Amino acid sequence: MRLASFSVGGWQSYGAITGDGVLDLGLHFGRRTLSLRTCLQSVPLAELDDLIRRTPPDWRLDQIQFEPVIPDPGKIICVGLNYREHVRESGHEVTPYPVLFARYADSQIGHGQPMLAPQVSTQFDYEGELAVVIGKPGRNIEPEHALSHVAGYSCYNDGSVRDWQMHTSQYLAGKNFVATGAFGPWLVTADEIPDPAGLTLETRLNGMVMQHATTDMLITPIPELIAYCSTILPLRTGDVLVTGTPGGVGVRRTPPVWMAAGDTVEVEISRIGCLRNPIADAEPFAEVAGNACAPIRVADR
Repeated sequence: MRLASFSVGGWQSYGAITGDGVLDLGLHFGRRTLSLRTCLQSVPLAELDDLIRRTPPDWRLDQIQFEPVIPDPGKIICVGLNYREHVRESGHEVTPYPVLFARYADSQIGHGQPMLAPQVSTQFDYEGELAVVIGKPGRNIEPEHALSHVAGYSCYNDGSVRDWQMHTSQYLAGKNFVATGAFGPWLVTADEIPDPAGLTLETRLNGMVMQHATTDMLITPIPELIAYCSTILPLRTGDVLVTGTPGGVGVRRTPPVWMAAGDTVEVEISRIGCLRNPIADAEPFAEVAGNACAPIRVADR
């Protein structure tokens, strides 16, 4: 099944994609679950499947706005340098352990929403990736049991502000600008993809193919990533692992290719779907605790 988070008429909800419609599971479950994350926590997939089969959709797809698949994850763990081609183009060497960094939930947007190019940079880059959403929580998970802990899979664009990413050896600054990470369009449950190593990933910018790879090319495959991360800290329902990007990123092209307002970027993964986002300029205003502040002074672009 395909499960999505969305908003409609100011109502934040989640549901199942059925043909050209959406069954509003938030509406049907009421207070029983508050988000797709809590739904995955408390509602068996068999019960979801039964409800979907016997209930007509509540909304048309053109009535909703997609939100990040999991709007409220406990953690988003991203993996860097996990395809050999990307390692080579970046001038690095394959490391014995995964390169990990964190994203925060409020840096994400959903399918169809604009990714925002920050005013303080002209180096906004794409990174198409496979996202893994944890279903069954666990700690010290063995690789041979790891896939049983997966709720499902989605597309991710780990939009990167390259000059800020390179301010230090740590990636956090360039990976957490507001509305730079896109997550969607939906979650395809793990029963539909028993082996995530056989998927094809493609990133397109304005229709031009920029990245193309298969997930069997991952240096650290998904079961080992789950095992490694779960050794560090518990993985809980709704946690997200963003598994790495292939070669072909904009910063490593000659000349470099950057995303800018007016562009459209797509990340398509076989058996999942296509995450599509326009690019827009971020407004040069700061907001603190919901209150608009004075414009930020930025360098000439």
